[in-house]
Amino acid sequence: MRERAAEALRANWTGTSTVPSRQLYPHQWSWDSAFIAIGLRHLSPLRAQLELETLFRAQWGDGRVPHIVFNPAVPLDAYFPSPDFWRSTTAGRAAGAPGAVQTSGIVQPPVHALAVWLVHRADPGLSRARSFLARAHPRLAAWHRYLLDRRDAGGAGLASVVHPWEQGMDNSPCWDAPLSRVTPTDPAAYRRADLDHGAPEDRPTDLDYGRYVRLAAAYRDRRYADGAGEFAVEDPSFNALLISSEYALARIEAELGLHEASSAREARAQALTWTLVERLWDPAEGLFFSRDLRSGHGDGELVPERGVGGLVPLILPALPHRVATALVRTACGPHFGLGGPARLVPSYDLTGSAFDPRRYWRGPAWFNTNWLLERGLRLHGERARADGLRRALLDVAGESGFAEYVDPYTGRGCGARGFGWSAALALDLLLDDPAGRDEEPHGRSADVASVAVKREGFRDV
Repeated sequence: MRERAAEALRANWTGTSTVPSRQLYPHQWSWDSAFIAIGLRHLSPLRAQLELETLFRAQWGDGRVPHIVFNPAVPLDAYFPSPDFWRSTTAGRAAGAPGAVQTSGIVQPPVHALAVWLVHRADPGLSRARSFLARAHPRLAAWHRYLLDRRDAGGAGLASVVHPWEQGMDNSPCWDAPLSRVTPTDPAAYRRADLDHGAPEDRPTDLDYGRYVRLAAAYRDRRYADGAGEFAVEDPSFNALLISSEYALARIEAELGLHEASSAREARAQALTWTLVERLWDPAEGLFFSRDLRSGHGDGELVPERGVGGLVPLILPALPHRVATALVRTACGPHFGLGGPARLVPSYDLTGSAFDPRRYWRGPAWFNTNWLLERGLRLHGERARADGLRRALLDVAGESGFAEYVDPYTGRGCGARGFGWSAALALDLLLDDPAGRDEEPHGRSADVASVAVKREGFRDV
């Protein structure tokens, strides 16, 4: 499996970064590259560093990290929305979009500081020789500052997303209510390239896609200015990943000798955890829910849809014990089936009326969310459950050919095969030592530099 996963990553390497899939996703994606770097660190710490450095070279002046960095060698019609839709170099000029590369104008979940820290730990000597942390730090700090300041639409300190693509779980039923207010763009006005490579029953519907296009075009036409769109949601998964990366950035600052900044950042991560609980936790349901800031009055309303994003805050070390215990109980209950009827935790409530085991984020299980939950379970002392989920993830990864996502009951693969983060995170599960995570941002990490791994094809970039 190690060699098959390594080969999948080799096949997706462009020379400067790794695409999620050659056919379906032929450019660089933001949170994909973070997860891919976490796996690559076991094969080539240098290539893992370059993966992240390539992404951050496309960072905008206001601090945002765009969710797509376009490869100019790829034809425009290979993916939609393409660079001529986003117009980053013109529409994004006021926000500081780079002039030398074309990008999208929206963002994705901020896993990057966690990835940078784990990549550093894979080979600290190489990292220090290349000043990897010193060069990454100001970019990560600007990225977090953008999210915590410019995206605080609710005024409570949490970051909001302005498009479902930003949260990463694109067409989750959690977005149905907030999206229902958006008038869709006529499908005749654009061509969906994703349907050339994926079965229509696995992909978002034309109605959903039309709403995505409308929201993205409106944001572009506002010159990517934040604060005035139809869609603004505080999401538990997005914010949990931001808080986790705040802990990682605190570790990075401590490593760089910035101890005062490190202490302040760790305190902020703890405070943000409490804010997350206060605003998005539902004790009666034992789950975190998204808050739709454009619904109801005042602070908006929680969206009563159970998505896997509501379990992701389990990765946070300062989560109150009662909340962590309730999250584990919910994960193992009928809605998510951990350790029961589901082989992997689904993206959406197994009992929900909108559940679909094949259609993108409306039910299938994904490797990145299950990888996060494995870490969260282990962090909160659920070793047996974490071990069981790890075994299931590796079994399904191998059986499905590192599929993009799978049927949560059967493990049958859907979407692309040889998918970037599926291969990378399988490698991480194979080669990381979960018992030795004493250097991670949560207080537990392995120095994987000592892991004996074949690195043929990865030493030289």
